[in-house]
Amino acid sequence: MTDKTKDTGLKSEERRNFLEISSKFGFTAAVVAATAGTLWSRPAAAQTAKEEKERQDAAKFTMTVATAYRIGTTRAYPMMQLNVKENVQNTTDGQVYVKLAPAGQLGAGTALAQKVQAGTIQAAQHSISNFAPFAPAVDLINIPYWVGENQPFVNLVTSDVWKQEVDSKVAEKGFKPLFYFCIDPRTAAMRQGLRDEPFRTPEDLKGIKYRVPGSNILKQFYRLLGANPTPVAWGETPSAIKQGVADALDPAVGALYVFGFKDILSWITFNQAVPDSQVYSCNLEWFNGLPMEVRDAIDFASEVTFVQNLAQVPASRAHAMSEMKKAGVQFYKPTDAEMQQWVEAAGQQRSEWDATKKELIGSVAAFDKLLEASRTQGKYLVHDV
Repeated sequence: MTDKTKDTGLKSEERRNFLEISSKFGFTAAVVAATAGTLWSRPAAAQTAKEEKERQDAAKFTMTVATAYRIGTTRAYPMMQLNVKENVQNTTDGQVYVKLAPAGQLGAGTALAQKVQAGTIQAAQHSISNFAPFAPAVDLINIPYWVGENQPFVNLVTSDVWKQEVDSKVAEKGFKPLFYFCIDPRTAAMRQGLRDEPFRTPEDLKGIKYRVPGSNILKQFYRLLGANPTPVAWGETPSAIKQGVADALDPAVGALYVFGFKDILSWITFNQAVPDSQVYSCNLEWFNGLPMEVRDAIDFASEVTFVQNLAQVPASRAHAMSEMKKAGVQFYKPTDAEMQQWVEAAGQQRSEWDATKKELIGSVAAFDKLLEASRTQGKYLVHDV
């Protein structure tokens, strides 16, 4: 038997055992067995699943946590799903059992935020942009060049002024943010065949068809850069890039890798305008109904997971970049002089953003308080591109 045949047989056995465990003990138990590396052995997988079932039966509360990403994504895109599960279960001394619903089982994006708000599920992971329709103040992070880099973003979302000015408004909508976590800045990623050089300055974006999500802030950003904002649904974006309907897009490098763009891009520029940031949100009514000691434990678990996320960021980025380089994608980081051109062309200091600041946070002065918080080093450190 060749090594390839052995590998195929092993994977087939693992798939069979995963389905059997999932049918008998539930999907989350099967995921835990897969993560523990026991699916190759039916007895080992069954023992792992049995232990997981015992944890579930012993818990007083069940917390369903839904995400759009599959388990294992953290290797290239630090979603931390299993960390959330283990940390919540361990810090609550087993009183809370976390039931994972990954890979879009219960939806994605705004659909997950809606379900958290309605109490259909207890918690979910989604982008801050998808949070904005329910808690508009968080959309401030999409104003360019104030929290595009990782450290200012982390300083901001862990600051007292963010909690006072933004999280309070989020709570009014029925959400408790467990933690905002760091991915990396959005990029300027170019399709194959567009040009031989990367995007170095805003001048290179003149007339470029730039794929944007539904965010009006991002549309205005790319207009200021001279590009042509082109709204395309996320699921249709790969084909739009392939066909030249759009020339460029802006997710973080990890997202570009995870969603299969490595074979259709040529250059990725780290222009660091806006954070490609995410949040784990929780239904506030459900959370407030828990005993105080359990609430405190979940808060602690959230902080632990947040710290683990910050440590994971450079490793996830390195893996995504390595795999994309193998496919021929090249990377470019603008010089300080070039970065200054990006900031001058579209940064938060421009008067064009004043109306947005007033709409989302009440006044330019209130925004300036948040800006100061982003520039004040907090207790958490994170690696930047």
